[in-house]
Amino acid sequence: SGRFEGPQCVECHSALTPRIVEDWRTSGHAAPKNGKPVYCDSCHGNDHAKLHLPDPTVCGGCHAERHAQFEDERRFGFPSHALATERAVDAPHFVDKPKAEVTACLQCHSVASKCDSCHTRHRFSAAEARRPEACITCHSGPPHPDDETFFASAHGKRYLAEGDQWDWSKPLTKGNYKSPSCAYCHMRNGKHQVADKTIWKFGLQEVNPHTSGNQVRRAQWVAVCSDCHDAEWSRKQLAGMDAERKRAWPKLYAAERELKGLRGDGLLHPTADERPPYPLDKPGALFARERIGFFEGQSSAFFNVSPIERDYFEMWYFDNLGAYKGAAHGAPDAVARGHEKMDTALENIRKKAQALRQQGKPPAAGPWWIEGEYTGHNKDHN
Repeated sequence: SGRFEGPQCVECHSALTPRIVEDWRTSGHAAPKNGKPVYCDSCHGNDHAKLHLPDPTVCGGCHAERHAQFEDERRFGFPSHALATERAVDAPHFVDKPKAEVTACLQCHSVASKCDSCHTRHRFSAAEARRPEACITCHSGPPHPDDETFFASAHGKRYLAEGDQWDWSKPLTKGNYKSPSCAYCHMRNGKHQVADKTIWKFGLQEVNPHTSGNQVRRAQWVAVCSDCHDAEWSRKQLAGMDAERKRAWPKLYAAERELKGLRGDGLLHPTADERPPYPLDKPGALFARERIGFFEGQSSAFFNVSPIERDYFEMWYFDNLGAYKGAAHGAPDAVARGHEKMDTALENIRKKAQALRQQGKPPAAGPWWIEGEYTGHNKDHN
């Protein structure tokens, strides 16, 4: 116990945690270009009984411009890094999950409350954060296949072939890199925002791509691409992404119509009022309704849904996003694969809907849907 100054921290931890100290010694904190070293106590405090991990506010004490840019991202809404934790903990499906699974979700969604998601401690290297691997730690998997589509693109292939020889200490500005990384395009010139240029809300929501706001964002994207490509060519790539979205939404809406038709005829089983409520919902609420499609809250319906509803969720959240990310990152094979999966999913949904209609109205669901070991555990522990 006691209060200690930075050099004392370094002296002690050189024996206790030598690699941490080694990382710090090679960082810009240990030898800043201007000013005194930033020691451990600047970020963790100097009272050894009350040490704390630094949050973005602590980092913003020195990195005020970057912190302000990060916080300003909130005005663009979801999805965004600045709102990632809020998005997770406010979602009904999130609080209903077993806590071990929630912990796994927070590995990525906690980016809103800490800077070391991208700048790993204790080097906090800008060069490391500029590489695609810093992003694909989180941006991978079915909901956001950014890694798969980026590495399948011409940009990603060149990075894989040559990236280890590039000088990543250079700023993210024109002429410094032979091919762009995630940060080069989404955080141009090092600006700490990734949501400021989104035209299609990351493929999750149908929008008018030609609003005045989206025209501004298009011009921003053309400016980024024009660092290496002709401006007119860049506009054509954006038009290609628009065309992909125009193909996708009719398929998704066709699946929604099937589900809404079943809902209207009372053929979804179990019905909304026969399912255990999410912890944030009121049990026995009036007008309980199955949530179908983005605007009714499909993004929250991971669980407590019938099988055909889950099929649609995976079509919308996995297959659809695979196609969109392929279009956004320049990976045509991913676009084709995503649309093939959507076509198959729509066909299967139509077949299941036909089978449900042939079976007729299902019997009332038994009490095991409402009460059970898992549901009871959630009520007591979640």
